[in-house]
Amino acid sequence: MEKYKLERDVKIMCLPVPAFPNGIQEAFNELWQKLPRINNRNFYGISYVNETGEIIYKSAAEEMKDGEAEKYGYEPFTIIKGEYLTEPIHNWKNQLPSIGETLMEMVKDPRMDRAFPCVEWYKTDEEMWCMIRMADHK
Repeated sequence: MEKYKLERDVKIMCLPVPAFPNGIQEAFNELWQKLPRINNRNFYGISYVNETGEIIYKSAAEEMKDGEAEKYGYEPFTIIKGEYLTEPIHNWKNQLPSIGETLMEMVKDPRMDRAFPCVEWYKTDEEMWCMIRMADHK
């Protein structure tokens, strides 16, 4: 795993996937079809385990203007700036199972901020990063 410093907060809008893992692609398709085509809009996946042990997954897109999440009826969320541990996955479209496997390994790291969800950053059609926020160890 490599360290990466996210220099700014990233405001995103989320579409929860009700029956993880089913429906992830459909949720991303909805975001892609509903949102204006802006070349530099980043897409993300947000996931965490709730108090009953269920994996909660949300497909997400970067907000390009304040209030965009509310305008389109999506949940607003902020990926907080700071230090993250990252693991890239190349050719991710052909390795979808490895995304979950990678995140399951990453959450074992004691440096993880347990109060913050896992992040998938779909950087390009070829490369995505699995990311966990590092806890502040002062």
